[in-house]
Amino acid sequence: MMRSAQREFTGRKMLASMLAFFGVIIAVNLTMATFAGRSWTGFVVRNSYVASQEFNGKVAAARDQAALGWTASLAIANGEVRYGLVDKEGRAVAVRGGTVTFKRPSYEAEDMTVTLTPSHGAEARAEAVVRDGLWIVEVAADVGHASPYREMRRIVVSRGAMQ
Repeated sequence: MMRSAQREFTGRKMLASMLAFFGVIIAVNLTMATFAGRSWTGFVVRNSYVASQEFNGKVAAARDQAALGWTASLAIANGEVRYGLVDKEGRAVAVRGGTVTFKRPSYEAEDMTVTLTPSHGAEARAEAVVRDGLWIVEVAADVGHASPYREMRRIVVSRGAMQ
């Protein structure tokens, strides 16, 4: 009689342990799936067919831009974004305006776009407080050509300044 009660108790303990173990696993998976669904849509492009059709044109434009041999400078500090270009002979290229888009690599909640306006010299500037962390920065600078000068880079902002 005693052994039967002991086996029943052990069996209930085992069942409770298994339910607790799998309950924790399921709860963690549901929590992680909820966070993933709320933080990133998963979209890289809205329509992959259209993006594939535009690819060759973008490659040609990138080659033409690279042939210019220009060097870009980007500075972020004290609530200000400054962008400038220098040609291959070292002369400043006038930046008439444009946009700078800040994107987080994994979610869109903090993405923002600021508008560049001409500043002293050939640089353009915009007021923007950029939060600390990793960013993908996309610049489209108006330099007087038919299409903007485009640049994309990853940066790290720490204490409000680009590192």
